Amino acid sequence: MNNLKKLTILYLEDEELIRTNVTEILGYMFEEVYEATNYEEALNKFTNNKVDIILSDISMSGKNGLDFVKHIRETNKSIPVILLTAHTDTKYLLEAVKLNLVDYLRKPVNFKELKDTLKKAAENCSVESDLIIEFEEEIIYNFTKKELTKENILIDITKKEMLLLDFLFKNKDRTVSKDEIQVNVWEDDFEATDSAFKSLMNKLRKKIGKNSIKNISKVGYKFNNMSS
Repeated sequence: MNNLKKLTILYLEDEELIRTNVTEILGYMFEEVYEATNYEEALNKFTNNKVDIILSDISMSGKNGLDFVKHIRETNKSIPVILLTAHTDTKYLLEAVKLNLVDYLRKPVNFKELKDTLKKAAENCSVESDLIIEFEEEIIYNFTKKELTKENILIDITKKEMLLLDFLFKNKDRTVSKDEIQVNVWEDDFEATDSAFKSLMNKLRKKIGKNSIKNISKVGYKFNNMSS
């Protein structure tokens, strides 16, 4: 299977039967399969997980697969993307061509063709053993293992602290707003209070260095002088 077993895939499909069958097959091929049924769920899974390949249907209610991939391409030009569709509409084809796809496959899925295309996608992935973020005072976060250490000694972090670390790192090239952080770190809106936000930010800063997260007034937050 080439390097597929070392990779993760995000699969976006709103038809339950198709999604269940394809997910089962993908599960034998990949280290992890993240399922999504709509645009918002796919964006959440992509933001909060390490995703190596995207496999997406185009047609669905609301924002479709093309909308999702267009959004991803705004900040990530390189992640391999495969689109699935029952359409032969020239409009879809022309839009898809602009998105730098690995391929554009017709439904129903031919699994040999899909497997070959996934192998092709894997060749475009740079598989790194670990992804490391270095902060001040020899504090290191291993993005792959989800471990925070200081001078090689493990530091306990909560799930929300880990989600905040991951979200800031995935968006390290831009400033993220407070609202974006709240949406991606808290599952329930009523828990994402101002006091909860300040508390989480302060606790994480104490663990990775008070200057590691920069607050840009009235704009948002980003890592400060981070190396990876």
